[in-house]
Amino acid sequence: MQQIFNFIYKNSNRLLFLLLLGISLSLSIQSHSYHRSKLISSANFLSGGVYERINNVSEYLNLRTQNDALAQENAKLRSLLFNAKDTSAIPKLDSLKGVIPSDIIVSKVIHNTFNTHENYLTINSGSLQGVKSDMGVINSLGIVGVIDNTSSNFATVISILNTKSQINAKLKKSNHFGSLTWDGKSTGFVQLTDVPRLASIRKGDTIVTGGQSVIFPENINIGTVDRLYYEDKTNYYKIDVKLFNDMTSLGHVYIIKSKNRDEIINLEKKKEKDE
Repeated sequence: MQQIFNFIYKNSNRLLFLLLLGISLSLSIQSHSYHRSKLISSANFLSGGVYERINNVSEYLNLRTQNDALAQENAKLRSLLFNAKDTSAIPKLDSLKGVIPSDIIVSKVIHNTFNTHENYLTINSGSLQGVKSDMGVINSLGIVGVIDNTSSNFATVISILNTKSQINAKLKKSNHFGSLTWDGKSTGFVQLTDVPRLASIRKGDTIVTGGQSVIFPENINIGTVDRLYYEDKTNYYKIDVKLFNDMTSLGHVYIIKSKNRDEIINLEKKKEKDE
């Protein structure tokens, strides 16, 4: 113990300098958006590299499981090719409304959290590949999340299993809209709120993206109605939606570019100024 006190006493000036330096850097980052964005970008770069190496090791250890999954998927695809009447075919990405193949960036999830209230994913594509904040992220089963921050070759994604996530969604059969959120409880369910009482809803009805934002195109799958609650205070329904995706096991994902995003945002900002 005496040695520790002696060390602190001998190096008190250096320790004081480091403490003041840390405080000044913290204050500078918090008060300047440019410094804060640079710090986030650097953190994405460093953590992305680490997560990618960990993911490579994990993939190697799970090759057998992945091969089994690929074999099952190939079997399903072959059955669809020979059975034109099969209605369970996975929608092709190039058939999405307003989206062409060149508007899609293929990426892979290298880190995924799902056991907190604010879950994020890390993918191995960044600004050099054309990824920007607020782009929608999906896979063949449905929506995954929204791009948050990017570095050169990596990006973080706000998962739909994030209590701060809020996405426009609707009932596919009736076009009644609501807001898709997550209550932080189950990884297999999200909640659709603000759906008017006049909507006709049954268990099993499909929920899709509403298309009233610049992030996701319309009619991308989300899940099905599992439970229905009526809120007396608001006169709206709250719906538990069972996700098509298993958010605890994600592989390749697709990032959707929106060519009209900047134009729409600038037009809406202009309207707000005029008002």
